[in-house]
Amino acid sequence: MEPITLTTERLLLRPFGPQDTAEVYAACQDPEIQRWTVIPSPYRLTDAELFTTKLCAAGWQDDSVYNFALALRETGALVGALGIDRRSRPGTYEVGYWSAKEHRGRGYVTEAVLGSARWAFASLGADRLEWRAETGNLASRAVALRAGFRLEGEQRSGLLNKGVRHDAWTAALLPSDLGLAGAHPYVPEPHPPRSGGASDSGR
Repeated sequence: MEPITLTTERLLLRPFGPQDTAEVYAACQDPEIQRWTVIPSPYRLTDAELFTTKLCAAGWQDDSVYNFALALRETGALVGALGIDRRSRPGTYEVGYWSAKEHRGRGYVTEAVLGSARWAFASLGADRLEWRAETGNLASRAVALRAGFRLEGEQRSGLLNKGVRHDAWTAALLPSDLGLAGAHPYVPEPHPPRSGGASDSGR
């Protein structure tokens, strides 16, 4: 797929390029980003160059992962990164993201997640967008919940980060959660009524 740019209220979600190398390198010196994401640690300038000049373009070219630079529409400043990763199951994708320290707490990443989710459902034919994060990553979890993801549980040894496996929280967003139609019909499993309620009293 050819790289595209998405527009939200305050952001441009655009392809990464060589012009982003210095800002990506600076943002990824943050210990929190190195701790909770799978980027290399320590993070070197050559890692940023590889990401912005080769890996991002290759992901678009082979339709494996669609990486977006999150830039402010007014100033062009880089506030974060977001990737939509194709999973092995049909119609299933995974979203991942990080936010530059100085731009946190303003809802930028939540806005980007929602914009990219609508694009994935409408243009990629996604029926399910998944989120995973190492158990304890409260900031990432908060973004997912604000974007409407529904927590589905915890996977033991669900995430590999820098050679160590960790338990992971999992959640998912469906087209219907955003009032959109999916590529395929979805029939949720009905939940049986709980026993012991008022309707069962005296029987």
